[in-house]
Amino acid sequence: MKNIKTLVPVLIMIFLISCGNFSKDKTVLCERIQYDVIINNPDPGHYWWVNNIEGSKREPFIKNLFNAAFLGEVKAYDYFNNLLSVEQLKMIGADTIYRTLTRPYAPYDEYDTVIITKLEYEDVKRIRFLEEWLYDENEISINKKVVGIAPLIERKDGEGNMIAVQPLFWLYFDEKYPLR
Repeated sequence: MKNIKTLVPVLIMIFLISCGNFSKDKTVLCERIQYDVIINNPDPGHYWWVNNIEGSKREPFIKNLFNAAFLGEVKAYDYFNNLLSVEQLKMIGADTIYRTLTRPYAPYDEYDTVIITKLEYEDVKRIRFLEEWLYDENEISINKKVVGIAPLIERKDGEGNMIAVQPLFWLYFDEKYPLR
């Protein structure tokens, strides 16, 4: 019985000491780091998990981001951190182009046409993250805190070559953001 009375305080001390070191030595490695992640890898030669979120998880995730923004549940910002209205947000990715084309057969008449494009959830192939990284010297570990996220689309030229990656909008999860 005497051994148990001695053992319990020792175990409690060990527990408290180990818990105290867990969060005490974390330092901010970087306040802001931004990078793009491919979430839909077009290369069938890779393993399915390389640069990919499996479709049954990716599609609901992207839809949830858009729906939350479209319903006004979260604030959305443009590339320059200007607040977007729901109406402005819904116009992102929608485009109407008027073209004059030439028929491919004689007499090669010109005709006018309207090309309407609309953004689809499947068009989002990448995500841009804005994160804060905390480093724990004792555990030699990094904890990441996502403070913002932007769905990205790839812009292509007439031949299908990617020419740019464009953020559609930013959603922030920390009251410090967006920075002005």
